[in-house]
Amino acid sequence: MCLAVPMKVIEIRGSADDFLTEQIAVVDVDGIHRETRLDVVDHWPEVGDYLIIHAGFAIHSLNPHEAAINLELMREMFAKMPQPVAIEN
Repeated sequence: MCLAVPMKVIEIRGSADDFLTEQIAVVDVDGIHRETRLDVVDHWPEVGDYLIIHAGFAIHSLNPHEAAINLELMREMFAKMPQPVAIEN
């Protein structure tokens, strides 16, 4: 199963009207920055928008309230996951 993550746009490179540019967004979640392609996103984002990122592509935009709910649910799931046990030699 794949997991798509909501991330906040902090920088945009390229132009929606010029397919010869790279069309990349730099996105952030919890201090982790990634570059993502904007080729298939449902609408061209602006800095501060939230995007659902999957496999290096922005596939959907979210409003800040939707993104906060999704991120909180993901954090709750992670907190309830069993932690790996350290094996001592």
